[in-house]
Amino acid sequence: MDLYPLFEQLEATAVGTAIRESLWLFPVVEAVHLLALALLGGAIFVLDLSILGVGLRAPSVAVIEKNTRPWLYLALAVLIATGVALGLSEALKLLDRSAFWLKMSALLAALVFTFAIKIPVLQRRPDAAVLKLFAVVSIGLWLTVAIAGRWIGFS
Repeated sequence: MDLYPLFEQLEATAVGTAIRESLWLFPVVEAVHLLALALLGGAIFVLDLSILGVGLRAPSVAVIEKNTRPWLYLALAVLIATGVALGLSEALKLLDRSAFWLKMSALLAALVFTFAIKIPVLQRRPDAAVLKLFAVVSIGLWLTVAIAGRWIGFS
């Protein structure tokens, strides 16, 4: 399937054109995207590292998950909004970048894992071995998203 016409249309949108043609809009949107990534990382890592016995130990994992969930949702909303805007501004460039496709695949896997598997299982309070496995998988998936995203700029 040839995605070139679709990506060409995406890049030609008003948002894509405005960001691409502006001197400051791309860097500002990218800076917000990176701040949201830091917020997401904080929400993910506080929970996953506490599961692994590093960092917060006082509240239970369930309390930490409950307290980090709003930050996770906020970060994801901002990341997706700014990511779409950035993608629209350079859609044709992204089409042939393997780092982009790796990031999108890892993002889908991380979202499915987090919301369909990890959070529901955490709420059932599984044994420690399952929790630790989930924490390692979660860290691996989200790090892949972040590293592949950074790789896009260099590939």
